[in-house]
Amino acid sequence: MTTHTHTPPPFDSELAAALTVLGAALPTGVLPDAIPMLREMPVDPALHEQIAASGATREDHVIPGFEGAEIEVSIFRNPSQSVPGPGILHLHGGGMIAGNRFMGVDGFLPLLRDHGAVIVSVEYRLAPEFPDPVPVEDAFAGLLWMAEHASELGIDADRLIVAGASAGGGLAAGVTLLARDRNGPKLLASLLIYPMIDDRNDTVSAQQFEGIGVWDRTSNYTGWNALLGERRGGPDVSAYAAPARASDLSGLPPTFIDVGSAEVFRDENVAYATAIWAAGGECELHVWPGGFHGFDAFASHAQLSREMVKARNAWLNRMLER
Repeated sequence: MTTHTHTPPPFDSELAAALTVLGAALPTGVLPDAIPMLREMPVDPALHEQIAASGATREDHVIPGFEGAEIEVSIFRNPSQSVPGPGILHLHGGGMIAGNRFMGVDGFLPLLRDHGAVIVSVEYRLAPEFPDPVPVEDAFAGLLWMAEHASELGIDADRLIVAGASAGGGLAAGVTLLARDRNGPKLLASLLIYPMIDDRNDTVSAQQFEGIGVWDRTSNYTGWNALLGERRGGPDVSAYAAPARASDLSGLPPTFIDVGSAEVFRDENVAYATAIWAAGGECELHVWPGGFHGFDAFASHAQLSREMVKARNAWLNRMLER
């Protein structure tokens, strides 16, 4: 008789050492009462220098979000660029409960220099104060605004990419489905960085990472409960909120998914890529052995982190050179 256990795969040795050093600074076992503390995380003070080094400037705009409410977006672009470039809609991480539009932008700044890209980063409203469908509809409103204002922003409207990490990756997947189902805007590609896409939280990998690593099963319950309330795990959850619920993944743009083997989101991400292939779609999937959630950001010096970013950027370059 086979005995099933939920022993987790090991962390990469270099990343395990980084986890030990980072210690209490990383969110394991986030409970609802920790949400205010998570929201106090400051903007990286180096971001301003990184923007300047990329030759970009930042502009802030207030745009209509879901049901006409005002939300903010930041545009990062090279003001001297004369030829329209690709538009990147960026959606930040934070478990649906924290984060801001400046988190993760630094990873896309090289696209300004290399491809003349314009980044539009959306300050979508957060749960639990603004539950589903507000976050994904705010994000989709950002895409609509970017497409409608493409000319004045210096964006080629035929080259739009939606991108995000963690919760932002889940929202990017939801926005991709909305763009398909609402007949546009047409997307060139969809970049999903270890996306948060399954509210059921019952995969093997979800059960393997409880009380260890970064953003464990308890944290995941906190984020999804904040977003969905009593609907979480039940039959009335939209695929736009939890894209793993989608029964039809046909007609999507080329998609990229990367995830660590040692994190909660591993199995839902692999299943999503498999469903895209089953529907006849194009998806590039990377599962990084021993990678914990967000390891490329928390331990950017590690060899595995560098390889992860290199693979992601190679895919982006291929999409933008089509």
